[in-house]
Amino acid sequence: MSKEKNKNGVGQLNVSDQVGVESVGVVGTGTGVALEAARREKLRKIEELGIDPWGGRFDGHQAISSIRELSDQIITETIPAPVESGVSAQPQVHQKGPKVRAAGRVILQRKKGKLIFLDLWDWSGKIQVLIGANQVGERNWELAQCFDLGDIIGVDGELMVTRAGELSIAASDLTFLSKSIETPPAKFHGLTDPDLRSRMRYVDLVYTDGVLERMLRRAKIVQSVRATLSGEGFVEVEGPTLHTIAGGAAARPFSTYHNALNIPLVLRIALELHLKRLLVGGMERVYELGRVYRNEGIDQKHNPEFTMLEAYQAYGDCRSMMDLSEKIIVDALRATGQELVVEWNGRRIDFTPPFERRTYDSLIEEYVKVDPSDCAAMIECAKSLGIEVAGKHFDLIKNEIFEVKVEDNLTGPIFVTDYPASICPLTKRKRDNLDIADRFELFVQGVELANAYTELNDPDLQEKLFSEQLDGQKADETMAKMDKDFIRALRHGMPPAGGLGVGIDRLCMFLTNTTAIREVILFPLQRPE
Repeated sequence: MSKEKNKNGVGQLNVSDQVGVESVGVVGTGTGVALEAARREKLRKIEELGIDPWGGRFDGHQAISSIRELSDQIITETIPAPVESGVSAQPQVHQKGPKVRAAGRVILQRKKGKLIFLDLWDWSGKIQVLIGANQVGERNWELAQCFDLGDIIGVDGELMVTRAGELSIAASDLTFLSKSIETPPAKFHGLTDPDLRSRMRYVDLVYTDGVLERMLRRAKIVQSVRATLSGEGFVEVEGPTLHTIAGGAAARPFSTYHNALNIPLVLRIALELHLKRLLVGGMERVYELGRVYRNEGIDQKHNPEFTMLEAYQAYGDCRSMMDLSEKIIVDALRATGQELVVEWNGRRIDFTPPFERRTYDSLIEEYVKVDPSDCAAMIECAKSLGIEVAGKHFDLIKNEIFEVKVEDNLTGPIFVTDYPASICPLTKRKRDNLDIADRFELFVQGVELANAYTELNDPDLQEKLFSEQLDGQKADETMAKMDKDFIRALRHGMPPAGGLGVGIDRLCMFLTNTTAIREVILFPLQRPE
């Protein structure tokens, strides 16, 4: 077979190639048009057989993984052949296996005379199917001639093991369930272009090894997070995604407009302020696991639309959230069948609690080699790193130095505590030092995974800090308005509380050994084709 690659890195086969390996047809090319024409001709033949090529309900089918577990029910009998004229014939082997019914996608097929071998795939696994002309009957045999890679079929038959030791279904009946007009990627190349893989996730899930398993593991992680919080007495709620004010974080929002109310709106950049309103309303343990949107860049760790967990616990504090963070991660590892020590990007991460805890200033001393309280020395350090210092609060400069010089060294998991209070406007101050926020960030391999506060519940101080931040931002789009209703809510009395935010996509990256956030998001944002 002759092979070549198209510009997207997808293996492309010539039209003359035989059944067994195909690839994504490129619309508008001669190859793509010819492959589609051949498939449409088979579609027509299926219809001529009086069969609906788009199928229908197919009850009673078993997951392929469940079918494979029935292999021990296959009974094999060996019958010695009679001896005639002093010549011994070969013994006859008879098998009797359980009747099974499977449905899935054809991912490989090859013909050998009156026998067709298929690999049938569903989301639990794959299995070989043997279709014999004599065993399935004339009409089913004609139907089998119309199968293409990517078609979805149903199979009834008996489980058996071939002479080569391959567990297989010996088909007795076939049901056509859906025709694939497009050709799938080449079996031995698959989708290799990262942009195309994300754009055609429906193909990527089937034909790229490990993708479906990773996405199913993500689902288990999310289920585990919910189960952990439920077990700790938290209640899940759904807050609004359309806000009149972008609050709860310093980030640039996506803007829209509501015609009926004649008001501008933004997509939420955080979940925090509405969940705290619920604390005021008496919901003592509350969380939301949902999408937030930030009109910012795209890279290995960022997507403009991402999944955030925020949880708030009345009568808790920052340390309560440390315990909760550890439990969420440990439970998720166990739910996905993993040990507490995992491999990630060739490195070893030990999630055995308790996680390391270090103060912000001690890390600056260690990695920057400058006294963090020495303003002049820190400003000189910032200038040497190309950080703009003019007109900036010292703590903002200090934090930029931390991001540049310290974060990449935090292999973790490590709780970084005692941030400067001036950069944490929603956080309570430490009783013994009002310049320090009672806050932590959890870092793993230089990536911020979680953020937590002892929540500020003093309405007058909160209003003052919001005002100062607004003045400092000078009407920057990331913090342009004060949420007066939130201040009003605090005036009704919010209990002391701990609050936690976890980036679910980033958590899934670490628990699935993935280095790019787009690999754990089913449909990451991309430019139009």
